[in-house]
Amino acid sequence: MGEWVNQWSNSPIVEFVNSPSDWPTHTSSPCPIATAGPAYSQLLALGPIDWDAWRTAAGRLAHDLAGAPDLDRRIHHLYLPVLFFCAAQVRRTASRPLLVGLQAPQGAGKTTMVSQVIARLPDLGLRGAGVSIDDFYWPRDEQLRLAAAHPGNPYLEHRGYPGTHDVELGATTLASLRGLGSGGDTRVPVYDKSLHGGRGDRTPASLWRTVRGPLDVVFVEGWMLGFAPVPDADLGDARLVAPNRALAAYDRWHQQLDVFVSLRAIDPTSVLRWRVEAESAMQARGLPGLDRAAIEDYIQRFLPAYRLYGGAPRRFAPDRQLVIQLDDRRRAVQG
Repeated sequence: MGEWVNQWSNSPIVEFVNSPSDWPTHTSSPCPIATAGPAYSQLLALGPIDWDAWRTAAGRLAHDLAGAPDLDRRIHHLYLPVLFFCAAQVRRTASRPLLVGLQAPQGAGKTTMVSQVIARLPDLGLRGAGVSIDDFYWPRDEQLRLAAAHPGNPYLEHRGYPGTHDVELGATTLASLRGLGSGGDTRVPVYDKSLHGGRGDRTPASLWRTVRGPLDVVFVEGWMLGFAPVPDADLGDARLVAPNRALAAYDRWHQQLDVFVSLRAIDPTSVLRWRVEAESAMQARGLPGLDRAAIEDYIQRFLPAYRLYGGAPRRFAPDRQLVIQLDDRRRAVQG
């Protein structure tokens, strides 16, 4: 088995390349902590669960994440449900790779989860890679021009909101990744959030990463992935009109997805604390970032979006999506 490590959103992602095997046909007794989880019924509806494979993956995750808080619940109620949801959907889908959309709040740990799930795919005979929609943000000079075109609009002053991404770049990148089912490779852009004092910028193309096929699963993750425009009358803030209307273009991304995973914060204000913690962790690794006051100001601008939008695009049938609610400690709970 080969291993290739890349960087996206300043966190490691591991792509494992090995030969796929058939899905195991044997099962053992269910894992009690897993069956008590909020996502269990959604998984069971997709078919039998290989509990031997579940326990093997759980053991490896426990080793890799040793010391993390609420580890058993994180493994059995969040990471493994996402892993086995994806594996079940691969079995039900003829084409490769399966493009999995993942919507989760900022600071919820989606990048770490995706890296761990990708690392466990080979346990099930599958190969995977991931991309963050953060890597599709406009370069710094384009973002400054966008802000200047909307003076006084806090939602378009900095990266993050609909309208601050290069939708065309994202669409072509996803199409290229979809073409890696049988082999080949493609280049994926990289956005460095540590540049310009934490305001970020797209890196030169020479620093973009190479993703190699063949692949069975590609994760596409982002805090606003799947958001759809609402009537202007529902916005409550005229400054949200431009970002809201910009959302229509993002359907070009959504149309390329096969299944959808939504991690929803029960209390959207939890996102503020989570994002402050994530920024602190980045700075602890020696990377520049925003100070606490700046990051709190930044995240406050996103709270209206969390109240307005969320969930999978309407075209996804219930059996093609997985929905998990998160409490203020990022634990999966019943909604």
